[in-house]
Amino acid sequence: MFDFEQDRIVAWIRDGGYASVALQLPEGLKVRAAELSDEISERTGASVAVIGLPCYGACDLYDHKGRFDALVHFGHSPIPSQGDDPTVLYIESRSDVGLGGDVEDAISGIPQRIGVLATVQYLGLIPDMVVILESTGRTALVGEGDDRICHPGQVLGCNCSAAEAVLGDVDAFLYIGEGDFHPLAVALGVGKPVYVLNPITTELRDMSQTRDRMLRRRFAAIESARLANSFLVVESRKIGQNRREEADRICAAIRESGRSACRVLLDEINPDALAAYRVDAYVNTACPRIAMDDSARYGKPMLTVTELEIALGLREWADYEFDQIRPAPVRLS
Repeated sequence: MFDFEQDRIVAWIRDGGYASVALQLPEGLKVRAAELSDEISERTGASVAVIGLPCYGACDLYDHKGRFDALVHFGHSPIPSQGDDPTVLYIESRSDVGLGGDVEDAISGIPQRIGVLATVQYLGLIPDMVVILESTGRTALVGEGDDRICHPGQVLGCNCSAAEAVLGDVDAFLYIGEGDFHPLAVALGVGKPVYVLNPITTELRDMSQTRDRMLRRRFAAIESARLANSFLVVESRKIGQNRREEADRICAAIRESGRSACRVLLDEINPDALAAYRVDAYVNTACPRIAMDDSARYGKPMLTVTELEIALGLREWADYEFDQIRPAPVRLS
């Protein structure tokens, strides 16, 4: 179902003369890790190791320098603002699924002007979807994202700039993919209807209720943090999630409000990593989805950067804004 491009990987390793290679896969693709490791090692003669650490995206790129000659990163596209490393090969693991004949019926009720989006595995379906939409008399637009986005129409869990690029010219967005993680970023970020088309089942879903449930939870977290006197400001060491300048700004804003701010630098952000700190609330400057999707796991309110501004009275709830990660990341030494 997903293309792992083994021939391309083998040729790249041979051409580069790499003797040791690390493979980095997200959780959903690790079921193929042993098979890929065996095949690549056998065909190239290289020493191959699988990185067993969690992997959430290209923002979570493993630092292989000094341990391996090269890194093959599966399941994500490059993030242009992170720069180009010739010893890293990105394998996007595109899906081979096509759009079924009943797609036109599934989308019959959506508005006339549509922005088309997808996660990286289904980007190849965007041109076909544009043809289908236009055959029904609709206008279909595909936006170019900022320097964090590699492909037109691509959505990340922390960045919906491809949707923002056509926001004024569409009535709604159609996202091709599975699950809620990526389309929820769009639903929170653009303020217009977002529909999800599962290309495998051709089921169409409206993200409005999911978006509203998330916003209710975020409102509750903000209200709980309004009375906090001490905050732990969390900064990530991951190359694509480090926002040092935002952490600086947020610490200053907290202290100017007469409250205390302790700053912590982490590789992995989870409840155990934060449990030892005696504070009233957390502020996450790393991936905003840690605060939003995983909030129930934490015993204290965890806010995004923009949510903290509401808690401090620097922004109104009516001006709620999804905390996107914009280019360019801070490079860590």
